[in-house]
Amino acid sequence: MMGGGDARAQKARNADAPRVENLLGRITGLFVPYRPQIILTIVLVLISAAVSVIPPLLTQQAFDRGLFPAAGGPNVPVLAEIVGAMIVLYVASSLIGVWQAYLTATVGNKVMGAMRVRLFTHLQSMELNFFTKTKTGVIQSRLQNDVGGVAAVLTNTISSVLGNTVTVIAALVALILLNWQLTIIAVILMPILVVAQRRVGQVRARIATKTQESLSDMTAITQETLSVSGILLAKSFNQQQTEIGRYSAENDNQVDLQVRQQMSGQWFFAMVSIFLSSIPAIVYLVAGFLLGNGASGITAGTIVAFTTVQARLLFPLLGLLRVALDLQTSGALFARIFEYLDLKPAIADRPGSTDLPEGRVAGRVGFENVVFRYADASPDSRPTLGGVSFDIAPGQFAAFVGPSGAGKTTVSYLIPRFYEATAGRVLFDGIDVRDLSQESLVAHLGIVSQETYLFHATIAENLRYAKPTATQAELEAAATLANIHDRIMSFDDGYETMVGERGYRLSGGEKQRIAIARVLLKNPAVLILDEATSALDSISERVVQGALDTASRGRTTIAIAHRLSTVVNADVIFVVDDGLIVEHGTHADLLSRGGAYFNLYSEQVAATSF
Repeated sequence: MMGGGDARAQKARNADAPRVENLLGRITGLFVPYRPQIILTIVLVLISAAVSVIPPLLTQQAFDRGLFPAAGGPNVPVLAEIVGAMIVLYVASSLIGVWQAYLTATVGNKVMGAMRVRLFTHLQSMELNFFTKTKTGVIQSRLQNDVGGVAAVLTNTISSVLGNTVTVIAALVALILLNWQLTIIAVILMPILVVAQRRVGQVRARIATKTQESLSDMTAITQETLSVSGILLAKSFNQQQTEIGRYSAENDNQVDLQVRQQMSGQWFFAMVSIFLSSIPAIVYLVAGFLLGNGASGITAGTIVAFTTVQARLLFPLLGLLRVALDLQTSGALFARIFEYLDLKPAIADRPGSTDLPEGRVAGRVGFENVVFRYADASPDSRPTLGGVSFDIAPGQFAAFVGPSGAGKTTVSYLIPRFYEATAGRVLFDGIDVRDLSQESLVAHLGIVSQETYLFHATIAENLRYAKPTATQAELEAAATLANIHDRIMSFDDGYETMVGERGYRLSGGEKQRIAIARVLLKNPAVLILDEATSALDSISERVVQGALDTASRGRTTIAIAHRLSTVVNADVIFVVDDGLIVEHGTHADLLSRGGAYFNLYSEQVAATSF
């Protein structure tokens, strides 16, 4: 299984997948649909940043022209004009900031939402083999933790980078205009800070990758152990403390990584803060030295304005350094997201694939020398199916029987293209299934498996999964055919009864009959029954078997059977052993031959006689 959020089992198959390169370009591409909002945001950011630098310059004027003019006392009218202008600028800056925050939050969250949907959509297109080899919790972590982890970057980066950059540039220009000698003192160590920031960012990116892998493992543990099945298993074997220990160990690892990630930049920012905070004191010292040596152009207003602008430089510069660190850290998360998006589905529609004609589907199914080997199996290992051929006529009831592991279920998975045949052809109405669109093919297939899956929803909602537009009358008709309508009506809430997680509030037989009713609503041309009664007791089996007999009437039915008693009336029985069809015929014919089927049947009869 894939652990730690990796897709290692997929990498060999996806050697030609695009590598996660030019990450910044790919991230930028996410914002293209929102170009008008981004342009408006940029304009607002530029205006806001420019406006924010003006008040310190007005502060100089307030000191030199209002409070301490060259002659006489304070000039109150001039001071009032300057103060009024400053207040207007503060109000305008705040209003622009609110508008800008709304735009950036809207665009950022829409981009994040679109990325989450895009990833979910892509995962829906992946083949069954991907999900059998990837922990569900790992997939959930990519959708939730990884996408959520880049939220701050998506929502704040544009405004933060632009705003802080413009503010820093404007502040530097203002500092130079005020006094170029003092400006040199203020910026002399900045290149060193940039280099240090890059090194810190690399460390944080490595820690971020490990943190997300740990989160994936924690999500996987939660999903596995806190599901109904997981809780039942833990309680059945008295392993609650073991699961608690496993979760606690990973939680301790996560806590350690989170602390390391948060502390990895703290010394750096402490150093930056000390440096920038010390500059005003140094400026006072240098200004005193310059004044003592007869330098001109330095007034009290100049010094106050300079230190005010320099203070305004502190937060934007810290903001830029933090954004740079966040981008480096988020790069690891984006790489994980794009890694999944770059996976190529092993099974996809061919160019020019066609749809089955509506209303003219016969339901003939055939295999022509089909070979199947799992993608991760050794090339020299024995294939799961080793050259299987058969033809099932429309309306025929065909059964596949044989020992466990013989390849019966694989046959049922190849028909709807849950897996792809390694060699040979799988035919539906005489057409290679690879030449049909998957949507059209699956639309004419109905599958009832041994493990019935019901959503934590009402019975009606579970039934309508097959046909969202089904009326109440159609639901009841399908349930009646499946021998479950009367049982549903015995519940207090009838069809609005909540079935619970995975349908655990219902018995096995009830779940199976609801699953059969769901398939009947779909009304497929071909019905595939994958050991649909093997997990039921004998009484439930008889009830469900009656529903299956009704469901199979008038349509091609393919039954994968463990209990031979359920298929004795089949039109044709195929005996599968070690990936090959070793016999086929009716129940009576196969018994008369005394071969593999006769042995299977005799073993089951002998087992039930005890």
